[in-house]
Amino acid sequence: MFATELVETAWPAATHALHTLSLIPLAEPAPKGNIDTDGVVKFFATNVAPILLAVLGVIFIGRASKGEVSKVLTSSAIALIGLAFIAGAATLFLVGENLINLIFE
Repeated sequence: MFATELVETAWPAATHALHTLSLIPLAEPAPKGNIDTDGVVKFFATNVAPILLAVLGVIFIGRASKGEVSKVLTSSAIALIGLAFIAGAATLFLVGENLINLIFE
């Protein structure tokens, strides 16, 4: 008895949900055109990265003028380690691409 009341109560909501889902397309068409990822990377490397480094430099100079030399050295070391990781990732990306090209020729 309880199960039939539950089904009778839930049936209209379930049919409404299924009807709504049947109107939604299953997949969107593939986007047309390609994104120029090389251009995006070049933009960030030539425009954004130097600006961020300049901002870091101004912050470091401001801290150093206040006498917070230890914080400046710590922040500089962290920034240099970050740049080393970025350079290492770029190197591995290029080496990996060359290895894949060598293996799958």
